[in-house]
Amino acid sequence: METTERPVLVIGIDDSSHSFYALEWTLDHFFSPPKAKPFKLVIVYARPPPSSVIGCAGPGIPDIIAHVDSDLKKAAARMVDKAKQMCKSKSVTSHFVV
Repeated sequence: METTERPVLVIGIDDSSHSFYALEWTLDHFFSPPKAKPFKLVIVYARPPPSSVIGCAGPGIPDIIAHVDSDLKKAAARMVDKAKQMCKSKSVTSHFVV
């Protein structure tokens, strides 16, 4: 039996309105009408490391890093949820990488 795999289209997002506009544009132009699904969509959210957000050093840094990391994980979850909702509203199945 012959299997045909669709090519993969990867789009990166962050918390900016520009990246969500790009995602919406991609959904409208590459996955419309809903029955036309020429690509497998993979959405990537690159979460920054806590140390890049803090940018300082000192005795209390390990405690601060734990809190910042927790906040970054929550922000990533919000971004992924927002992107999932956009895909769902356009009837597009997507795969996420964080």
